[in-house]
Amino acid sequence: MISISDLDFHFGARTLYDGASLHIKPKDKIGLIGLNGQGKSTLLRLLVGEYKPDGGSISMSKDVTLGFLNQDLLSYDSHEPILIVAMQAFAEALDLQKKIDEVLLEFENNYTDDLVDKLATLQERFEALGGYTMQARTEEILEGLGFTTEELQRPLKLFSGGWRMRVMLAKILLQEPSLLLLDEPTNHLDLPSIKWIENYLSSYEGAVIIVSHDREFLDQTTNMTVEVTGGKLVPYAGNYSFYMEEKVLRDEIHQGAFENQQAAIRQAERFIERFKAKASKAKQAQSRQKMLDKMDRIDSVAPEAAKVNFSFRFSVQPGRHILRMEHVTKKYGDKIIFRDTNVHIERGDKIALIGANGKGKSTLMRMVSGSEAPTSGTHQLGHNVIMAFYAQHQLESLNVDNEVLQEMVQAGSKRTEMELRTVLGSFLFTGDSVFKKIKVLSGGEKSRVALAKTLISEANFLLLDEPTNHLDMQSVNILIQALEQFEGTFLVISHDRYFVENVATKIWYIEDFQLKEYPGTYHEYEQWQEDRAKEAKKLGLTAPAAKPAPKVEVKKELSQQERETTQRELKQASKQLQEVEARVAKLEQELAAYEKQLGDANIYNNAAQLKDVTVKFEQVKKELAKVNDQWSELAEKVETLEGKL
Repeated sequence: MISISDLDFHFGARTLYDGASLHIKPKDKIGLIGLNGQGKSTLLRLLVGEYKPDGGSISMSKDVTLGFLNQDLLSYDSHEPILIVAMQAFAEALDLQKKIDEVLLEFENNYTDDLVDKLATLQERFEALGGYTMQARTEEILEGLGFTTEELQRPLKLFSGGWRMRVMLAKILLQEPSLLLLDEPTNHLDLPSIKWIENYLSSYEGAVIIVSHDREFLDQTTNMTVEVTGGKLVPYAGNYSFYMEEKVLRDEIHQGAFENQQAAIRQAERFIERFKAKASKAKQAQSRQKMLDKMDRIDSVAPEAAKVNFSFRFSVQPGRHILRMEHVTKKYGDKIIFRDTNVHIERGDKIALIGANGKGKSTLMRMVSGSEAPTSGTHQLGHNVIMAFYAQHQLESLNVDNEVLQEMVQAGSKRTEMELRTVLGSFLFTGDSVFKKIKVLSGGEKSRVALAKTLISEANFLLLDEPTNHLDMQSVNILIQALEQFEGTFLVISHDRYFVENVATKIWYIEDFQLKEYPGTYHEYEQWQEDRAKEAKKLGLTAPAAKPAPKVEVKKELSQQERETTQRELKQASKQLQEVEARVAKLEQELAAYEKQLGDANIYNNAAQLKDVTVKFEQVKKELAKVNDQWSELAEKVETLEGKL
């Protein structure tokens, strides 16, 4: 269908493709992967003719049609209803509809056999093009992508960029091109819509090329993986999980060949060096030198993906209760988002909030952060909770005139430049890239800077709204590693199932205007939901019965005497807590000093000193653990007493 042969393409002095080749067959479902900047989106633009190759060729059959979903479509605007915009996919059928209407109008004054024949011909072609079903098909796809029936008549310009992108996706799907080119299609989809498009693509008759950071999506929709690396297109005969397994085997073989070649090169170089000056061996030495000059050198396997190698710091430890929101109701006018719901977050919770867009996930996140108040109900942040909030709009708060490193320095974490460069290295900013201006960064690079700032903030409670949007797979893996090491508490909104499965131990979802919790991983939650749906089907229900909201004890009003007693106890407990906090800080300093001594190699030459420092280190370590327990008990006591007042 399409043949890419010896493709060369450059951006200025930078080579993106160097002799790359690939054959795309009619029903291939290809996942196009590779690090950011390797040329994935560029290849899609080369295929549609937006860019011209510097060398080689891209040839395709004359009957091949292309449909290209890309981020540029976000800027498309129209006053037309979204149903009409999506139906523009049927351009020829819509044109025929106008001609049919004109003929029917002419019938009123001039009914002739010629007009009857013309109408029959137009209607026959209209039917062949699916004209009589085009509105129903358009409605089905738009509703599959998350629009309600009522929204289909709303103008496109009233929708946000993400929802406009869904309309553009619907239009491209309705065109049914020979080859679908989808650049990050899941960025603007919620979980129900992602699952819908997975099912749609699995039965799609044409070929598909997908650029995506969503591993689960690639596994569900592709049967072939093509890696863009080193200017080449390297195919693998399976989905992303197959690629991961196969790549390990290929890399082992490749590395073995590299090491064997290096050994042969070293042996040849030793022979040349030893015998080039001897007349009897000079000819052989020259022959071996020519062999080395002509040799096709094998490159070493690229190092493993970057790993997180920085530690999180908490200036203070929070109490057991991070946040409590009781009997919360949230309305926008007459529209109810939450009704008498409760939100409880405990220290150490790793929570993912999932579900369809429009259910109130971002509203809940803003209420948790305190940036938006509930219509009614209470909001109580726990003792010593320090919060950091990451969302896409926070990219706008980056100072575009700052360099990347300068932006990190101004984040106020008091880390050294070396520590900050280590953090940035984990987020793929290495060497001179830390001196790039924020204004020249891509959307994905800005996301990484904003995430890095959030993670060095010394917060013990993180709120992350769609943190994986615009990140490539390597960056997503880095974020997963960071959150796995994070010892605090976090609440994350995400539609990336691989990410959620790897970071969350609790799943939150919104049902019947209530916040519900599943105490397990995402895959366990998915299985539980499937079981609920099957049980509901057996019972003849349209949806699983919602669990009642947990009962909450109503706070008892204190008498004047009880209030005074509680205030005295609170004052005493707060004083004790401050004293214990000071003790913790002192012990941590002592422990750090002993750690530094034990890290000095010279101490191991003095057995008596080594023994003394080791004994003291263990004593301080035990004492610190004991004092930390006292701190936790006192912090909970302070929090309980505060809750009574």
